[in-house]
Amino acid sequence: MIASLYTRVVLIFLSSVIGGTVIGFFVATWIFEEQLNENLQITLLDFGQDVAQLYETLPVEDATTLVAGMKQLNSYHIRIYEETGELQSFGSYDEDSISIVTREEVKEVLAGELVQVPTNGINPIRLAMPLNTETGTKAMFVESVSPSSSSFLVKWIFYFLAFSLISGSVFVLVAALFLVRPIKKLTEATRRIAGGDFDVKLTIKQKGELGTLARSFEEMMRDLQQLEQMRKEFVSNVSHEVQSPLTSISGYAAALKQVDLDPNDRNRYVDVIIAEAGRMSKMSGSLLKLSLLESESQQLRMTTLGLDEQIRRVIVAIQPQWSARTIGFELDLREVEITADHELLNQVWMNLLGNSIKFSEENSVIGVSIKQDSENITVRISDTGIGISPEDQKRIFERFFKADRSHSKYEGSGMGLAIVKQIVMLHQGEIRVESELNRGTTFIVTLPIGTVSSNAET
Repeated sequence: MIASLYTRVVLIFLSSVIGGTVIGFFVATWIFEEQLNENLQITLLDFGQDVAQLYETLPVEDATTLVAGMKQLNSYHIRIYEETGELQSFGSYDEDSISIVTREEVKEVLAGELVQVPTNGINPIRLAMPLNTETGTKAMFVESVSPSSSSFLVKWIFYFLAFSLISGSVFVLVAALFLVRPIKKLTEATRRIAGGDFDVKLTIKQKGELGTLARSFEEMMRDLQQLEQMRKEFVSNVSHEVQSPLTSISGYAAALKQVDLDPNDRNRYVDVIIAEAGRMSKMSGSLLKLSLLESESQQLRMTTLGLDEQIRRVIVAIQPQWSARTIGFELDLREVEITADHELLNQVWMNLLGNSIKFSEENSVIGVSIKQDSENITVRISDTGIGISPEDQKRIFERFFKADRSHSKYEGSGMGLAIVKQIVMLHQGEIRVESELNRGTTFIVTLPIGTVSSNAET
């Protein structure tokens, strides 16, 4: 089996061109063979009739003298047979190339028949005709001893095609190098990427299919590089988030082994262990939830619900959070209905409103509004909290990312907004953020009125 693409391209091309040329040559020869022979027969017949006319109009001796001096004898050979079998020959010839005349053929000609016999394909033919002289009927055989113009034309075409194939093959060899070279570069780049090296630069400038393939490969390479970076960050973040509560649990569990430990300290250590275990449980639950949302197995349970009523219920459910900090709400909730997964959408408002409460100052106001057009519903949740920097806004929806990492007083795993974005995307909507540092943040959720998902349950 031929492994090299270059070799296969060259061999396939050469086989196709050579095979097609050879077949075309023989087919054309076979089609026009009869016409080529007819042209040759006409020329030979005209010469034979001229010779016969000489013998018919002149005495035999004079006619023989004229025929013996003809310049055409350089191209033709003449044999004249008497009834007695005596042979008279005109012109030079090669014994290996001249055809053999049988006795039966002589008899046929003496009987008055005109005989034309092709000797080999479109090569010279032999013409036999009766020769009427003053001394009686004779059999004349005329045969071409030099290549005909038709035969020369066939040879010329053959050599022309042969040299054309040779020169064309050289060009194909060179062209195939340029054709295969970018594919070799792509192959080498694939090997490096498979080995974990994403710093690969392709210098492929061709247009057309290869250029498109190269650009697609570069885009895929950048995506893989980003994915690998995200994977590393994910592993690092998970390790960090898990390590912190594990360290606390381990340390306080070891402290509980002290025999003379004060009961109040013991209870405090137990509370810390319970809190850290709950934190780990919540984080693993968030990871599991996000993994389920990102998988194709997630089923949306679509129902028609009043979106304004749902948001009001969520605000009531989290009242302990905002009432403890004396935070108020400014609502502009018009009555709208939407077809969506009630449970998942409820989690979106829980997360967004919870974030707004967490990052807002005491005695502040959070604004929630709903607007509707012919196709979409837009929900805006605005606070006057610490805000988000432009750099952090680009990554705010990544898992484990915390825009508030410099503020130790804000707890959280950094998974909430990643879950929110995935839920919104499952509903074929979009979410974006508008924020300024120390001036507040607004989350804008846009959802189609009649959300229909390909994996929704009916």
